[in-house]
Amino acid sequence: MMMIPRRKNEFDLLEEMFRDPFFTGGETKLMKTDIKEKKDKYLVDIDLPGYEKEDIKIEIEDGYLTIHATTDSHKEEKEEGKFVRKERYLGECSRSFYIGEDIKEEDIRASFKNGTLQLEIPKKEEQKALPEKKYIPIDD
Repeated sequence: MMMIPRRKNEFDLLEEMFRDPFFTGGETKLMKTDIKEKKDKYLVDIDLPGYEKEDIKIEIEDGYLTIHATTDSHKEEKEEGKFVRKERYLGECSRSFYIGEDIKEEDIRASFKNGTLQLEIPKKEEQKALPEKKYIPIDD
């Protein structure tokens, strides 16, 4: 005879199944991002579904571009009933990219439409590397 633990309720099996990485896609707080390189700029699309423009802050510091997005659970309408499953993320998330110290905030264009933040970041010419060291041979 084999003993099988009894489940608390009928939704536990579904809960276990949906915890599988196949369904979660990994980290749920991660901002899904596409970066496209063009001749003179980078185009960055960041998915932020459920956020409003006012919830998003973009900053530059020490060559890093950081996007912060915050949504407050108190904004949700309170209704009677119990959640059977809750997958939408509420809270704060952020992501940083190194863009170089030559890029300033006025160089970047940003727009937010249909839950996607779009950034246009110009390419700056890379500083030339220091000349290669040359050595003088020592004669015997």
